[in-house]
Formats: sequence, structure tokens, C-alpha cells
Amino acid sequence: MAKKLAVVGAGLMGAGIAQVSAQAGYEVVLRDVTDEALARGRSGIAASYEKFVAKGKMTAEDAEAALARITTTTDLDAAADADLVVEAVFERIEVKQEIFRTLDRLVGDDTVLASNTSAIPITKIAAVTERPERVVGTHFFSPVPLMQLCELVRGYKTSDETLARAREFAESTGKTCVVVNRDVAGFVTTRLISALVVEAVKLYESGVASAEDIDTACKLGFGHAMGPLATTDLTGVDILLHATGNIYTESQDEKFAPPEIMRRMVDAGDLGRKSGQGFYTY
Repeated sequence: MAKKLAVVGAGLMGAGIAQVSAQAGYEVVLRDVTDEALARGRSGIAASYEKFVAKGKMTAEDAEAALARITTTTDLDAAADADLVVEAVFERIEVKQEIFRTLDRLVGDDTVLASNTSAIPITKIAAVTERPERVVGTHFFSPVPLMQLCELVRGYKTSDETLARAREFAESTGKTCVVVNRDVAGFVTTRLISALVVEAVKLYESGVASAEDIDTACKLGFGHAMGPLATTDLTGVDILLHATGNIYTESQDEKFAPPEIMRRMVDAGDLGRKSGQGFYTY
């Protein structure tokens, strides 16, 4: 099993991946472009461990040891000797490709390069490297320490061995994996939630039903833990607009075309929970 892990990006997702990996015994180097981002990420991890200790889910000693296994850096060169690198930066293909180009030159031939993207085709990211067979998608879910799922995505050239190593890594952090065998934009989970969100927003936009009633229908009718509009507010209207837009651009399938009201909400700054206003008021 890989024992040294590099995580590129110390935001909510990157910090969460670093947290569960350190807890599973990995030596983790967490990299971001600013010391402020790294400090935020590390303090979030420490606070999360404290919650687990308070709830009796881990001991104070284990939490301290796990935190000690995480080092932070602004230098991407620190990933050079990692067995596995997980990229968890913003969902812009140009940004991801630039990181993968650099990692390709830095790391060893056997290093697995993984992306935590939720919608960008892995093949497009892998294409900028000399090792597309070593590139794979490891799509974790937010918040990473609590969500059980990891979606493994096989790019057009991803090898069986790379997929197996990605699975071994994700399962070692306590996740259950699903495998996406064909690299379609949005994979399985983002396609499903995007189709549901787009239809829910259209029903709301055209006055068919209120946001509350649409969400209640999904919760009580289908057993969903959270309705699609509340999910959009939690994830961020801007994030889901971007994800559905990515899938629509790739697939040209009308069911993923983002409704106009989502664009206007983003224009107005109504991004959901993080702004205090989305489909609901917070």
C-alpha cells in the first residue's frame, strides 16, 4: 500500500482527503499556494479531529498522531517522492492540467496521479501527461470525513493496476467505491444529481411548486436525505451551475442545460448557504 500521499489543494475537499488519509496511517503532505490557505485547512482538520474525539469516535492520542502525520507546504516539489498524489483544486480544466503537467515531470514513474474532479473528464486531464495510464479519478464527497462514497473514474487510458491502487487507497480510508468504466462528463453521481437539480429548478422557476414542496417530495417520496434545491444551496448554486454547464458543454444533452434562474442567482450573489440566500434564506 502507498504510504506517502500528497494532496494538492487545502480547501474543504483537499483538507478532508488529507484528514482521512492521515487517520488511516498515511504520511501526508498538503500543498496550497498560500500559507493562509494551508493554515485554514490545517485548523479545519484539527477541529474535525476534536469533534471525533468529543464524540468518542477516536482517541485524543490517535487524533494527535494523525495531525502530526500531516505536513503543509506551498512547494509542489514536495510531492516528488509521493506514492500517490490527489489533486483537489478548483474545477477549472486549465488549472488542473497545469498541475498535472508539473506533477508529471516531478514524480516517479510508478506514482499514481489522481484527480478529485466531480465533472471534468479524466482523459482530458491525463492527456497533458506522459503517463495517461497512471492517471485516475478519485471523486470523494463532501464532507469527506463523514461521506462514505468514493467514485473511481477510469480515463480512456487508465490501466487496471492504477484503478486497483486507487481503490486500495480509497478503501483504506474507509470509503466504499463505485467504478465509472467510461469517462463521460459528470461520471455517474454528478450526472444524476445534475439531472435532478436541473429538473427541480425548472419546476420551481415555472411556478409548478415551491422549493419546500419539491424538496419534501424527494425526501418523503424517494427517501432522499435532502431535497435537490437544499442540496444546491449546500453545495453552492455557482458550483452546481458550473458542474451542469460542464456536462452540457461536453454532452450537448438538453437535460443538463442550466436553467436561466441559476445564472441570475449567481449574477446576484445568491449562492446558497455560503451567501445566506439561495433557494432558501439562511
